[in-house]
Parts: sequence; structure tokens; C-alpha cells
Amino acid sequence: MLRRPGRETELNAILIAPNRELAELFLSTVPRLHGFQILGDLRSYPTQQTLEIRLRQLQPEVALIDLATNFEEASQLIRHLSSLKPPVHVVGLHTQNDSEVILRSVRQGACEFLYAPFDLAIQQEAIARLRKLKQPDSGSEPDTGKVAVFSSCKPGAGASTLATQTAFALKRATGRRVLLADFDLTGGSIGFFLKVNQRSSLVDVLADGQLDVSRWANHTVSCGGVDILTAPDTPYLKPIDPVRVQEVLQYMRFLYDWIVIDLPAIFQRLSMLAVSDSDRAFLVSTSELPSLHLTRKAIAQLMQLGFGKDRFNIVVNRVSKRDGLAGTDLGKLFDCPVQASFPNDYFSLHRVITLGRPLAADCELGKAIESLAHKITGAAAADKKKLSGVLNAKPVFSET
Repeated sequence: MLRRPGRETELNAILIAPNRELAELFLSTVPRLHGFQILGDLRSYPTQQTLEIRLRQLQPEVALIDLATNFEEASQLIRHLSSLKPPVHVVGLHTQNDSEVILRSVRQGACEFLYAPFDLAIQQEAIARLRKLKQPDSGSEPDTGKVAVFSSCKPGAGASTLATQTAFALKRATGRRVLLADFDLTGGSIGFFLKVNQRSSLVDVLADGQLDVSRWANHTVSCGGVDILTAPDTPYLKPIDPVRVQEVLQYMRFLYDWIVIDLPAIFQRLSMLAVSDSDRAFLVSTSELPSLHLTRKAIAQLMQLGFGKDRFNIVVNRVSKRDGLAGTDLGKLFDCPVQASFPNDYFSLHRVITLGRPLAADCELGKAIESLAHKITGAAAADKKKLSGVLNAKPVFSET
């Protein structure tokens, strides 16, 4: 069973309240209103580092902050939360209706103010205003995250490297929530590349029958602001349920703005399934003859399965000027345009893998990956604008 991060009528919230009497009084009203889903209850004012960790884990829309215990510490949290993009809306909690505290908290960035004994009617009005901040156009569908998948046509073509570095480039370009997931159940290497501790894998996520926001945090580890779902420690060879995979992908869309998935070779069933559920699919080839041959076979297979050429993009990795192959030449070879090419930059990659760090944009490969990330975000923005134009178009009525 998968549970979305919050009921349809609830706002995901984190409570920060050293005053436990105030906290318990507020929490006693929550079940009666169904306005907030409390994802975390912090009993002291957290440091900024601790707060960042909890925000990445829980992804709250609202922070309910005790202003009565220590207003100065609470103010620092309000300023930080309201400066985020997108902001976490702050609701101040107090023991009394103090006009001076209300004014000071609003100046710091708070959106709402609630006070004991937390009148239900006043709370309902505040919740309604918060929902309008979250969804100003109640008639539009809420945005869900975009999925970009990378799969090689021949193992060893560098799909894992491109997926990993594209995820970090998307984080830098957008500042939004990004997940990098390793779906290679037999030979995934992202955890090794980034030197992150193994927490969980797709296998564990699929087996988690009560997956929700708080439990999701147990499956991922953060690296450079990107959440990482690593591959299994040992190769997993058993079949997996495709319906369950689709459910998990849909759940990821609700948690993240961008999901980048490293897939095994395209000819595997899991890869085909993920490509069908993705927004952008990248087939990674190299300029070596065996890889070019398998890329042509992959394109033919995808088209036989009903994937149009607009459903996937060919990218060529480790291109050297000595190869003498231009993108137009390869496009003719594949009978399919080449979306991007990436230089063979062994030394830059060796350095970042040794250090377990993301690749910076100060080398040729880094610049090429940054360019791909901007193409991905640009295409997503264009699709959203196009859809918005269709949805907002005025209907034409004809007289009969």
C-alpha cells in the first residue's frame, strides 16, 4: 500500500515546539479539523543543519513554530524557512493573542498566527488561506515530478555517470527536490561513485507495504542536496511486479520535482517499463562500433514496441575529436537525431569518483552535462506552458 504525502484535504506540516503543553493543546485539535498532517514533531528549536535534514526527509509544506518559548530562536527559523524556494509556509503558535508578537512574526516571514486555546473556526480560516497560497488556482491539477531515465545500449557506455551528474546539474539549475535512483538491480554503481552508505534499494522500496513520507526517508540518503536511492548490495535476480514499479514511480513524482533513474541495459524488461513511464528517456551509446550496432538494434526494438522517436533521445558518450563522427553523421546512421554528445574526460571523472563528489561545470564534460540539464528543464517548462494554454483556452460555442 502506498500513501501519498498527505490526504487530499491536509497540509503536510512539521511541528517545532519546545513548549510541550502548548504543543499538546494544539495537537489535540488536529484530528478534529483534518487540516494538517503532522509529519514530524520537534521538541526543541533545531540547528539549521538539523532543520535542513528534516526538511529533506519530510518535505513539509507548512512549519508550525512555537513563538512563546524563545522568539529570537523562532525568528531565525522563520526567516530561513520563508527564504527557501519553494518556501515552507510558517504558522506561529503562541499561548495568547499577542498583537506585538503577531506583527514581529509577520515581519520575519510568518503567514499565519494561531494561539491557545486554538479555536477551531479560526484554524479553519487559517488553513483555507494556506491552501490558497499552496494552490492559488484551485481548478488546476497539482504539479507532479518529472522522470528522466538513462539506459545504455551496451553495458559500460557510461549511462550511470551521465545519470548521476545530470541529477546534480538539475539540482544546481533548479534548486528543487531531486531524487537519483539506481534501478540496476544486478550491477548498480551509483552508491560506489558517490561513496554513500547503503540504506535501501528499489527492492526494499517495492517490499515496503506501508510506504509513506516518513518511511521513505529510511530508504534514501542525501548527497550534495540530492536524495539517493542506491542499488542492492548483492545482485537481485528474482522477477519484480511491474504494477508495483509503476506505483512506486508515481509515488516518487509526488515527493520530488525531478527524478533521475539509472537503468540497466535497455533490452531488460525493467528498463522498458521505466522508459514507458518516463517524461524523458536517454539511450546512451558510444562511438565504438559494437555500441553503435546495439544502439541501432535498441532503436528498432523500441519502435517495434510502439515507442515513437519522440519518446526517447539518443546521446553519445566519450566522443573524441579523433573519431571524426559528427552528430549529423550519427543521426543518419541511427535514422534518429542525436540529442547530445559528451567528451571523453577520463581525468575529470577519475578525480570526482575518487573524492565521491559531483562533477563541477568547469570542465568540458561538466559543461556538456549542464547543457543537457538546461535542455531537460527547458523542455519541461515548454510542455507545461503548452498544456496551460490548452487548459486555459476559451471554449468556442456555435449557435444552432
